[in-house]
Amino acid sequence: MGDILITDDERDIRELISDILKDEGYTTRLAGTSDQCMAEIAREVPALMVLDIWLKDSRMDGIDILKQVRREHPEVPIVIISGHGNIEIAVAAIKQGAYDFIEKPFNIEQLLVVIRRAMETSRLRRENVQLKRGDALKSEMLGDSAAFRQLRSQLDKVTKSNGRVMLSGEPGAGKETAARYIHVNSNRADGPFVVVSSASIAPERFEEVLFGRELPGKGVEKGLLEQAHGGIIYFDEVADMPLGTQSKILRVLVDQQFARVGGTDKVQVDLRVISSSNRDLAAAIAAGTFRQELFHRLNVVPIHVPCIEERREDIPLLAEHFIQVLNRTQGLPLRKLGEDARALLQTMLWPGNVRQLRNVIERVLILGEAGGDISAKELPSMEEGPTDEGRVVLSGGLATLPLREARELFEKEYLLTQINRFGGNISRTAAFVGMERSALHRKLKSLGVVTGLKTTPRLVYAEEG
Repeated sequence: MGDILITDDERDIRELISDILKDEGYTTRLAGTSDQCMAEIAREVPALMVLDIWLKDSRMDGIDILKQVRREHPEVPIVIISGHGNIEIAVAAIKQGAYDFIEKPFNIEQLLVVIRRAMETSRLRRENVQLKRGDALKSEMLGDSAAFRQLRSQLDKVTKSNGRVMLSGEPGAGKETAARYIHVNSNRADGPFVVVSSASIAPERFEEVLFGRELPGKGVEKGLLEQAHGGIIYFDEVADMPLGTQSKILRVLVDQQFARVGGTDKVQVDLRVISSSNRDLAAAIAAGTFRQELFHRLNVVPIHVPCIEERREDIPLLAEHFIQVLNRTQGLPLRKLGEDARALLQTMLWPGNVRQLRNVIERVLILGEAGGDISAKELPSMEEGPTDEGRVVLSGGLATLPLREARELFEKEYLLTQINRFGGNISRTAAFVGMERSALHRKLKSLGVVTGLKTTPRLVYAEEG
């Protein structure tokens, strides 16, 4: 049922407590001094501690041990016992983080009640830590590109408020990751994070799933809204929510209450709402499939999540992160990216965005050799690229052009790709392609390639001829 460390300088007392707890199904360990206690903790952290305040022949008393354990292992509940108990000692122990205080001689039933409650607290704390670790893993945001830094800056600004956030971006760009980042760094981090996958819920069941239901003789089934009480509810692809349900959600946003399906009593909830969509909600409003008032309620803080095309600089960092994660979670080989693989990943097309990149890395780790760096030849083939014989396969359009036009088109596309790969940095691009910076500027000008920021995914673009 649980591992309890009992520390008391009186042998009879610690053995008595141990016998009582063993009869209840607990596993116990015993310590008579502070050194023995700390050695047991170093060997294995217990689920709970029963700790005497006064410890004869010890360099630390119970309060000293309490302070150190609370600092190093805050998840472990500590029940303080003392034969010299008074209100001042009890208050001091509770202030230092003790779960409870019991005075000797103690009542066995009172001890067991406190132990059961403390063990339940220990279990909940462990589960909460595990859940937080899982959320932290899912909410890890990595990147150093300008587009990524702007995104994280916007997310950091909204974490401490309760304002509703609307995340927009292409499928697979990481909208749920951004939502989880807000949750983990918000004042609701200890509350639940509940995802409503709008596209995967059958329209006729949507309201039961959200609001729950009450059936005569069968009790109450809580819906997702109720499960998210005190935390965040995330409406993934909110445009897929049925029109009839949208009006009821609108009422929940206004009143923070609702009735379950089949019930009449009002259920009060405390929720923060984050939504996402990869569709044009203005077009959906014009088409009559999305309520304008709901859009305005949800779109208090709009944040765009950039696709990979907008942050090609981050691709190697993301790929290396996925290698680490897949090694840790699935035991796949821990390999490095070769320089040719890094370059190819940054120039490939990624219609599936970050999700597609992760899948490609997973495929390479499963099918590739365990040792050695990941090479470009292990990555999925592109429409144009080197063959095993070293030849370059041309697309049909490029192959039909005269040499001069084909060369100019290739140079333009190649340089555009490289500059975007390096986030518009001309110096880094020149170093990679093997040109002087001034020569590269002249070449770009002759090809009609203009450097600078525009409201398009590319950092550089080609002038129309």
